[in-house]
Amino acid sequence: MSEPLLSARGLNKSFGPVHVLHDVDFDVYPGEVTALVGDNGAGKSTLVKCFAGINSVDSGQILFEGKPVTITDPRSASALGIEFVYQDLALADNLDITQNMFLGREIRKMGMFLADGEMERQARETLASLSVRTVSSVRQQVANLSGGQRQTVAIAKAVLWNSKVVFLDEPTAALGVAQTRQVLDLVRRLADQGRGVVLISHNMNDVKEVADRVAALFLGRVAAEVKTADTTTTQIVELITSGRTGDLGLSKATTNEVM
Repeated sequence: MSEPLLSARGLNKSFGPVHVLHDVDFDVYPGEVTALVGDNGAGKSTLVKCFAGINSVDSGQILFEGKPVTITDPRSASALGIEFVYQDLALADNLDITQNMFLGREIRKMGMFLADGEMERQARETLASLSVRTVSSVRQQVANLSGGQRQTVAIAKAVLWNSKVVFLDEPTAALGVAQTRQVLDLVRRLADQGRGVVLISHNMNDVKEVADRVAALFLGRVAAEVKTADTTTTQIVELITSGRTGDLGLSKATTNEVM
């Protein structure tokens, strides 16, 4: 097995008297989709925000490509090659696809003028590299796109900047069957191109279909990290709801024992 691209070792985070993360270990491997699952309040969002530099870490360590790093804000996460696609997608409806993909990172000529042609070319190439065929023109306004197309644009925006790790927060929420299929295919392609993908999802069908491994959080602790092929949907749900599953012989604070 290759070395993890991104790791957490013994992460702890509290907000006042509330201890949200307890000695969390977590790994993201290149070429794999890791599903991060857990009930509401399990600590998923807090952990992701630690990787994004939105939350500071009380103790423990984050490693990127095997080296300890300090992530102080989302910009420093992006500089490492870590990108995030949040559930609200953060797209501007009044702008077209190219403008959204480069929003805040526009390419300029002579430091002044927008290089529209170059940005359009890179937008088309990025979508083509992901085998996206559902978008007819990168000059379409985002307001006119379907939910699946909007999700595709948000993911393409994340990979445009040579990302190595991509976090996807509930990417199929509120999508129909056909659009869900398109997005899941895209998630798989991200991993097949060598990226480490973290899928945060409550949809166990999505998890079982595209994830290589599952990391389950329960009350701020890693209940288990298991290969998806070695577990059932029922066992994953049991990890989420109780922190253990008798069938796997796992309990809270047991990690990687079935790897």
